[in-house]
Amino acid sequence: MTVALIDYGAGNLHSVHNALRAAGAHGVMITADAEVVRRSDRIVLPGVGAFRACIEQLRAIPGMIEAMREAVFDEGRPFLGICVGMQLLAEAGEEFGRHEGLGWLPGTVRLMERDDPTIKIPHMGWNDVVLRRPHDLIVPGEAYFLHSYQFEADDPADVIATTDHGGEVIAAVGRDNILGVQFHPEKSQAYGLATLSRFLEWRP
Repeated sequence: MTVALIDYGAGNLHSVHNALRAAGAHGVMITADAEVVRRSDRIVLPGVGAFRACIEQLRAIPGMIEAMREAVFDEGRPFLGICVGMQLLAEAGEEFGRHEGLGWLPGTVRLMERDDPTIKIPHMGWNDVVLRRPHDLIVPGEAYFLHSYQFEADDPADVIATTDHGGEVIAAVGRDNILGVQFHPEKSQAYGLATLSRFLEWRP
């Protein structure tokens, strides 16, 4: 089994690679080659940083978004987006202006705003993952979060799990063979490795 870990300058690339290997993956390929992504059995889109920079860097790779769409939508390959990789699934992000996302799941990524001054932004640290609906990959537990922007889903059916940080925050979204997690499985120790292991075995 081959896993394409897309290299578009995302900061958590190598830690995700190490976590996938620790979770049992043997064929992980760090790649910026659209053809490799098109042929892979599974696709992982990591991400750290600003929405605008990440989507621009992804679009700058010739044929990459088309290859991702073909593999995920036409071939039904399992897809995992992590942190900003999850946020890029949205129709738009509002960091440094409004920017078009991949548009795979309807919604917008907006700045987290909290009225309580004791609630710090960015949301950083361990927090509960609470299921909204059953899913093969996501179970209740504690995961590590680090983000200042949050995915606001237009379709409640796309919300798999939430967490609480001065209000409800989406922790996981998905439909069919697409999954996005706001938390960092590569930093979430046993919980994160178990999530990645389930992704490697997933038959959506």
